Amino acid sequence: MTEPTQPQESVLEVGHLPTFAFGHRSLMWWGMIGMMVIEGMVLALLVASYFYLYGQATHWPLSEPPPDLLWGSVNTAILLASVWPNQVAKHAAEHYELVRMRRALLWSLAFAFAFLVVRIYEFRTLNCHWDTDAYGSAVWTLLGLHTAHLITDVLDTVVLTALMHVGPLEGKRFADVSENSLFWNFVVLTWLPIYGVLYWMPRLGASG
Repeated sequence: MTEPTQPQESVLEVGHLPTFAFGHRSLMWWGMIGMMVIEGMVLALLVASYFYLYGQATHWPLSEPPPDLLWGSVNTAILLASVWPNQVAKHAAEHYELVRMRRALLWSLAFAFAFLVVRIYEFRTLNCHWDTDAYGSAVWTLLGLHTAHLITDVLDTVVLTALMHVGPLEGKRFADVSENSLFWNFVVLTWLPIYGVLYWMPRLGASG
């Protein structure tokens, strides 16, 4: 009499599955979305605080002239122009076009560094200090937080650009470039309402 054979355990073979993905199929993408939601809420609260102070004041700004329009407007133009190389880098990364992606990353960095240089002049022409009054604190906090986002993305872009030129050229790095481009779009989009609040709200005249 033969003994019954033991059933063999089934083994799920996953060696053929990709180790990275683009878009919503990537956990890193969801992490990026979560971070943008959190940072976006922080910026929204700061803007709401600015409007609250504006509504309580009989004159706005409280005791200073509005920020000079020149450098803020120049930076707005630079940021809007930077969308083009950023989108090219994203498209090239998702299609594994290495040479095109390298060029787009370098152009993106050029726009980013130009923005940072102009941002120095922005801070110098705000016509207020962070500790002058509530208005000055609101202005410097909004501009400072946006600058922190920008510097974070620039550092990430520098690292990714170096990796794409010297290696190792791993597939997941292409996904990193795509997600980095997503955050840059966040930096651009959040700047537009901040620009309106900082540079045009003070020119609406007295409130309250």
